[in-house]
Amino acid sequence: MKRSPARAAPSDLSDEKPLLVVAALIASEGRVLACQRHRTDAFALRWEFPGGKVRPHETPEQALARELHEELGIAAEIGDEVYRTRHRYAQMAREIELIFFTAGGDTAGIQNRVFEQIRWVAPADLAALDFLPADRELIHLLSTGKLKAS
Repeated sequence: MKRSPARAAPSDLSDEKPLLVVAALIASEGRVLACQRHRTDAFALRWEFPGGKVRPHETPEQALARELHEELGIAAEIGDEVYRTRHRYAQMAREIELIFFTAGGDTAGIQNRVFEQIRWVAPADLAALDFLPADRELIHLLSTGKLKAS
């Protein structure tokens, strides 16, 4: 009797690349910009840092600059990578790899183009907001002072 080869479960496929996502830590006057997802978006009303998916043929830095222009209307200067993590949401088919960068620019020119609300928050107060699970490790580091946003 011929046996069929064992099939890997979808979560066990090692050749599946994670979805690359970038986010910005924008600091001003000792506070960090936090953004609440719109009530009609996936993960409605959860907090996050501005950013989004990296498109094919974009570098993470290029993608973040594009996203910050689309979401906040700013021409941001993308700084150093400060944190990287992976997370799998039950609602998504692929794991995400999330890269956080510092970003600067004209913070006075920031416009809320897509979010329910945006708010400047002291790092120690970030943990009080309902952030997306992929951000929680970083929130802990920022709120305890183990990592600086700028």
